[in-house]
Amino acid sequence: MIRNGRGAAGGAEQPGPGGRRAVRVWCDGCYDMVHYGHSNQLRQARAMGDYLIVGVHTDEEIAKHKGPPVFTQEERYKMVQAIKWVDEVVPAAPYVTTLETLDKYNCDFCVHGNDITLTVDGRDTYEEVKQAGRYRECKRTQGVSTTDLVGRMLLVTKAHHSSQEMSSEYREYADSFGKCPGGRNPWTGVSQFLQTSQKIIQFASGKEPQPGETVIYVAGAFDLFHIGHVDFLEKVHRLAERPYIIAGLHFDQEVNHYKGKNYPIMNLHERTLSVLACRYVSEVVIGAPYAVTAELLSHFKEPKRRGIFRQIDSGSNLTTDLIVQRIITNRLEYEARNQKKEAKELAFLEAARQQAAQPLGERDGDF
Repeated sequence: MIRNGRGAAGGAEQPGPGGRRAVRVWCDGCYDMVHYGHSNQLRQARAMGDYLIVGVHTDEEIAKHKGPPVFTQEERYKMVQAIKWVDEVVPAAPYVTTLETLDKYNCDFCVHGNDITLTVDGRDTYEEVKQAGRYRECKRTQGVSTTDLVGRMLLVTKAHHSSQEMSSEYREYADSFGKCPGGRNPWTGVSQFLQTSQKIIQFASGKEPQPGETVIYVAGAFDLFHIGHVDFLEKVHRLAERPYIIAGLHFDQEVNHYKGKNYPIMNLHERTLSVLACRYVSEVVIGAPYAVTAELLSHFKEPKRRGIFRQIDSGSNLTTDLIVQRIITNRLEYEARNQKKEAKELAFLEAARQQAAQPLGERDGDF
């Protein structure tokens, strides 16, 4: 069990408004390749109560029910722990959510997005808590999913970013990978996410630097926001007693200029939300210049003195390139994972359709 508290420094659980008992909320999932869609789900869940506990499944459980995860369980635990709306992380949470689990952690109800989550044998993982009335639903973030991001990375291959003609084998692969039940490919290598000012407001803290806080500026692509970024920002956060970290995010064109190929995998708007969701970051500069100038620092009221640059080693060797390499190396396994997931969803929807079509007396449980 990993407790976060409400902020980077941690803290104890607080009572609810008016001194009432705090409403404890449970979420669980794989949280593989944690992205702003996961963060938005947890933000919505946290808003439904006072204390959010997030259960994260093991590699073994995910491989059994869905296929191989991209990140290890330890990486996934730490990524979820870094999301600012999470109060506590429960490692090795069971894949099927039961009343026993909710009661064990004194949770009033669990929250999940409005998409289908099935076991290896095609059963709804939330069936028990739904029947007991201890299930709440939040809106799924359109335009992103782990499957979508895997697809974008699989298309970052020599055949995809080269001007040369694709081989017929690769073209067939690129056209067929991850098609949804309607036969439409949910990605084309271009994000379908539409940014809104409201979404930024929901993710942003809205707090300005306070007297006594140390303003620290960092900048980069922060593409596919991952454990290497989290480790880096956590170390930066430790540089001061009261840090106020501003993260500058480079424009897509700038990132592509110094990274090449099809980078960035996530566009600027997506990267903005991913970084804003991190508990160590106070503010984001959208489209920060590549060169850090005195004018930029003075904009944030940083003293104009020399010797203020520090280089921080995150201690992690994980990079966006390595994540892409993981995906490409195991592309056939991830393709099989995606097809397995789609087949289960289709079977579940067909069973539900047939159940609804039966006369009332013939339905399961109607005796």
